Parts: sequence; structure tokens; C-alpha cells
Amino acid sequence: MKIFAERLKDLRLEKRLSIQALSKEVNIGVASICRWENCQADVKGSQLVVLAKYFDVTIDYLMGLEN
Repeated sequence: MKIFAERLKDLRLEKRLSIQALSKEVNIGVASICRWENCQADVKGSQLVVLAKYFDVTIDYLMGLEN
């Protein structure tokens, strides 16, 4: 989960997005994104799909299964 948190934050910052801006772009709550980035909650599969599509990466990349 730590790798996911780091990659999510890195991808968000690469696009120069605040958590609030990302929330609006992907229609996922601000609190959820905050919890993920702070390793306080697990991400659901459907949300992983949305994030992977938005950032144009694979789910495996987000989860740390590939570089």
C-alpha cells in the first residue's frame, strides 16, 4: 500500500494537481485521496481503474507490481 500511496502522490504532483483538483477530475472524494496518500485506507478496484486511466498508467504500476 505504501508504494501505491507514493506513486499516486508522485503522479498527482507531476500533473501539478492539488488533491482537490484531482478529486474533481476523477470524481473521487478528497477524503479518499487523502487517506490513500497517507496509507490510511485501501483503494477499491473500480477506483484503481479510474486512476490508471486518468494517469495513463497500468494498475500494476500503481500497485507497485511493475516499474
